[in-house]
Amino acid sequence: MRVGVIFGGRSVEHDVSIVSAHQVMAELLKRHEVVPIYIARDGRWFTGPALNDLAVYRDQRWEQAGDEALLPSTYGFGGLLIQGGRLKPSRHVPLDVVLPAIHGTYGEDGTLQGALELAGVAYAGSGVAASAVGMDKVAMKTAFRGARLPLVPDVLVEMDRPDRLDAALDRVEAELGYPAFVKPVTAGSSVGIGKAADRDALKELIEVAARYDSRVLVEKAMEDCVEINCSVIGGGGRDARASVCEQPVAWEEFLSFDDKYMRGGKGGEQGGSGSKLPEGMASLDRKIPAPISEESTKQIQENALQAFRAIGASGVARIDSFLNQQTGETWVMEINTTPGSFAFYLWEASGLSFADLTDELLDIALARHRATSDRLFTFESGMLDRVARGAKSGG
Repeated sequence: MRVGVIFGGRSVEHDVSIVSAHQVMAELLKRHEVVPIYIARDGRWFTGPALNDLAVYRDQRWEQAGDEALLPSTYGFGGLLIQGGRLKPSRHVPLDVVLPAIHGTYGEDGTLQGALELAGVAYAGSGVAASAVGMDKVAMKTAFRGARLPLVPDVLVEMDRPDRLDAALDRVEAELGYPAFVKPVTAGSSVGIGKAADRDALKELIEVAARYDSRVLVEKAMEDCVEINCSVIGGGGRDARASVCEQPVAWEEFLSFDDKYMRGGKGGEQGGSGSKLPEGMASLDRKIPAPISEESTKQIQENALQAFRAIGASGVARIDSFLNQQTGETWVMEINTTPGSFAFYLWEASGLSFADLTDELLDIALARHRATSDRLFTFESGMLDRVARGAKSGG
């Protein structure tokens, strides 16, 4: 198949996306034709085989390496349009399916999915609504509460009303206490996140988080708990199933951006030009399977499946949870509808190779697209004819 892989984007997770995309492109190239589609930080789209080279992004040469492209919303066009000029004609780049590899805003939040829906292009991963809900921590928790999942207690701080900040700080102290974690509602990869030990630190961290989102979520620090993650794959008429669990090991008290992405020292697979790929999320120190009881493993996997279904997710997702090993209590933290490295390391440990994982994602995407194409989107109401006749008669 001709598979378009979209990455980059207007997101604080831009660089993470480039790494994830190059990992998956290296795998897809073994069986499919890959069309790299890079979205620059200013929102322009570029495509071309030379974009499958990490050196292009280190040297900021994407304008020279690729052609600027558009995604026409004309249903049935089925791909990209490279606009021509005086010396070269416009070109159509057909795509059988698209694999979005953008993490965060304008990629994982439903906006890119909406553009692909309008264009009628099959794409992997969650749809518009599930992507939007999964990216918005407040909407996500609302869906999880509806599914009766155990959640970390939180307080929402809305920074577009600064006159209410002191009241919000009072609520945090009364309902959560210290320490507490501060998070932008719609950011990921630990960007803008901090741990507050007192009121002054809390106020400062809220102001930092507000640079990424006007809504800030303050959550209770789950002391004496360990983080346990699990991946789920499903959709396209397939029953969702859960991977083995993992326990990520952080150097600090929580997983910082550097913990997640900058500590891999081994190098990964070969990139399109022979350059080594960084390992992304796979470079994180982790224990797989997680050293927890069988009962806790089953509970976390069941919670992950319920979370996946609660937002109507599709493709592959990663659900992060907390576990108190002494009491056996679990809490769902969040769902990532486009997880770093597509969580392939969890599926490899579950007996599903990266090759089979990527092909299953594409199969799910095509099945969802066929189901959508079979729906009725037109209805001949006759309304315009009746309105026209009424206008002629002066009625």
